[in-house]
Amino acid sequence: MDGQGAHAYWVIVFTFFTAMVLAVLPLPAWLAWGRPEWVALTLIYWVIALPHRVGITTAVLLGILLDVSEGAVIGQNAFALVSVALLALLLYQRLRVFSLWQQSAVVFVLVGINQMVCQWVQSLEGAGAQTMLFLLPAVSSALLWPFVLHSLRGLRRYYQVS
Repeated sequence: MDGQGAHAYWVIVFTFFTAMVLAVLPLPAWLAWGRPEWVALTLIYWVIALPHRVGITTAVLLGILLDVSEGAVIGQNAFALVSVALLALLLYQRLRVFSLWQQSAVVFVLVGINQMVCQWVQSLEGAGAQTMLFLLPAVSSALLWPFVLHSLRGLRRYYQVS
């Protein structure tokens, strides 16, 4: 299979679609606080793996789609995901050589920044969290990073996306 063909884009689009579905999947209230940021994790992976294909424009589009699907203020997730994508683009060469646990630590920071930007926007509209529990998704995302990394890398290699 040719990794430069149109099907390569469909693999990336499919992974983002799956992440969007996981992002809005209903969860019990006690589990919803720790929901991993699936879209941010997927975006970080593709920015690190294919920075020439996935970047700021992708982050804006995903953010607006996530805003619409979550019913958030338009631009909240777009701003947060652009911040994450920009930092991942700046760090992608370093991240590629980091160990898995070092990558997880960086993912924790990136998703934490994502959560803080979203929390800031929610605070401006008067709906922000009163506790630091809004950072739990950063912890769960960092813990799930090895699984996401190996799953998406397997898909990328199987379909020869480059």
